[in-house]
Amino acid sequence: MSSLEDFMLPCLNKQILGFDCLGCGFQRAFFLVVHGDFIAAFKMYPAIYSLILLSLFIGLNIFFKFKHSNKIIKVLAIVSICIIIVSYIFKFIN
Repeated sequence: MSSLEDFMLPCLNKQILGFDCLGCGFQRAFFLVVHGDFIAAFKMYPAIYSLILLSLFIGLNIFFKFKHSNKIIKVLAIVSICIIIVSYIFKFIN
């Protein structure tokens, strides 16, 4: 019996160049969040929660216009990018 993980996209960067990209682990982390394994999802891809929050805010902002939404989106995006970069560096150090 196949699982959802059998249908996930492989990382082409890892296949071609041999090392992880900045997005490696996002699909598996999202899968873990959906299945309620929140700690494992954070360990897999630390930026998962900031990216989910950013996506939810952008989605809500389509229907309900928030005051200062552009600033909030910029801050959430910067936080997400910083988390992605820092966790990527730690992945290579350890």
